[in-house]
Amino acid sequence: MTRGLIAIIALTVALIVFVILRSSITAEKGGKIIAFVGFFILPIMAVAISGSVHLEKSKATDFCLKCHVMEPYGQSLYIDDPNYIPANHFQNHLIPNDKACFTCHTSYTMFGGMKRKMQGLKHVYIYYLGKPIEKIELYDPYENRECLHCHEGARSFEENPIHESVVLEIKNNEMSCLDCHDQIHNVTELAELPKWQKGEM
Repeated sequence: MTRGLIAIIALTVALIVFVILRSSITAEKGGKIIAFVGFFILPIMAVAISGSVHLEKSKATDFCLKCHVMEPYGQSLYIDDPNYIPANHFQNHLIPNDKACFTCHTSYTMFGGMKRKMQGLKHVYIYYLGKPIEKIELYDPYENRECLHCHEGARSFEENPIHESVVLEIKNNEMSCLDCHDQIHNVTELAELPKWQKGEM
């Protein structure tokens, strides 16, 4: 929690206690303003700030991997094989390691449209109150947009002779990047795959 948020919560509690103990002050205009600020304005500010802080924290890789069912996906970032796309990107810092999950799955998180926010809240509900599902699956097929956030305009992508004939189809999401780059999070065979020993989770 930030110091500012703690200060707002403390001030809110202090004003509410003050108004409850000296309820007679609400008979005057100044007392009504104090009550309004304490009971409405400050709590709304506290909720807005804490929501913003926690949404930002939910972008962190360690936040995603706290959920038991996600642990194998975190371990798959250490597969010692450059053909595994998430592991290659993570180990070579092609994505920010502290926001690895969020970087590649932005459309799957609470930062997208309203539909995605509701799906993200469903994850929070399941984590705290429900029973986690055994098999993780994306709601929708993985879109090239997530890859193109970083790769579009990159010389290694644009000038690659293999991409040359299909670059428009890739950019228009008519051909999936996963048609060729199909080694993703192989969690079913994780125990048999070699691991990169230098990394720490």
